[in-house]
Amino acid sequence: MEIKNAVFTVSSSGLHDCPEAKWPEYAFIGRSNVGKSSLINMLTRSKNLAKTSSKPGKTLLINHFLMDESWYIVDLPGYGFAKVSLQMREKMHRMITQYIQKRSHLACLFVLLDGRLTPQQIDRDFIQFLGEKEIPFALIFTKLDKISALKYQQNLADWKRVLSEQWEELPRMFASSSETGKGREEILSYIEEINAAFWSEGDPEDLSPSNDAAEVDDL
Repeated sequence: MEIKNAVFTVSSSGLHDCPEAKWPEYAFIGRSNVGKSSLINMLTRSKNLAKTSSKPGKTLLINHFLMDESWYIVDLPGYGFAKVSLQMREKMHRMITQYIQKRSHLACLFVLLDGRLTPQQIDRDFIQFLGEKEIPFALIFTKLDKISALKYQQNLADWKRVLSEQWEELPRMFASSSETGKGREEILSYIEEINAAFWSEGDPEDLSPSNDAAEVDDL
């Protein structure tokens, strides 16, 4: 799949502000220094679609980008050590949990992991939460241009070992680099595969989307 038209749609301060649930959505999330915006720009072949910054935690809103007028890329705020006030951190936390649990057209949540690191507890806890809530997700290891292939394979093996302790079937995993374009074809092919299944299930407008923020479990 090749993206021909990528357009910023809207920034939302919460689930209630998100655009009408009409197209399948692929949200990207990770710790606030994992390279999320750079990956989105790499996938869309746009240098400035998602705003990048040298300061972690720059994304504070839910950002929707419409791809070829048929599906969304969604840039979610990062989790972790964003340098924001406690009040803002709690607001972002609530924003994320409401979106991933209540957004009816969320087709897949891509969780970005720094490929240079061994499994971090904050990532493990978040992945465990997704499993408990039955959120469809896949893992993307980032920044692989910055480490050797051997080191990445070692870290990947550690992740598989950790996840195998609680998961009978491991989630899909992708290796990526925003600098080299590694992983672009594989990630977009996976999205194309899900899109095909999504549309074959019927008109998404008939899925009765719910933006009700009630009854959302905390992370």
